Amino acid sequence: MYNKKVIEVFSNPKNVGEMPDANGVGTAGNASCGDIMKVYLKIEDDIIKDASFETFGCAAAIASSSVATEMIKGLSPEKALNVKNSEVVEILEGLPPQKIHCSVLAEEAIHAAINDYKMKMESESKK
Repeated sequence: MYNKKVIEVFSNPKNVGEMPDANGVGTAGNASCGDIMKVYLKIEDDIIKDASFETFGCAAAIASSSVATEMIKGLSPEKALNVKNSEVVEILEGLPPQKIHCSVLAEEAIHAAINDYKMKMESESKK
């Protein structure tokens, strides 16, 4: 069902785990399959210095989370918002059609984490 690249990334995912000092946290889920992704971001000087994830889901969900968090490190939040699920699928050398939604969840969780960060910064600036 999965190609070698997906199995390789799933077997050795990067950026796994909660990030206690994250200043942006976002969650995305798919009720129909039960996958849930939580992305943590550490943003400093308008650059994503670190990213990690916790994912409850299948191999495609975990592999997508790993690839997506790797892709956004070093980017500004604005550039990270432009990362698309199709790019995650391309790096994974393809996903089965019924698993494409996993890459969409990764994109959505990143957006949610960046939005969380922006809301926190906006709140801080009003103090």
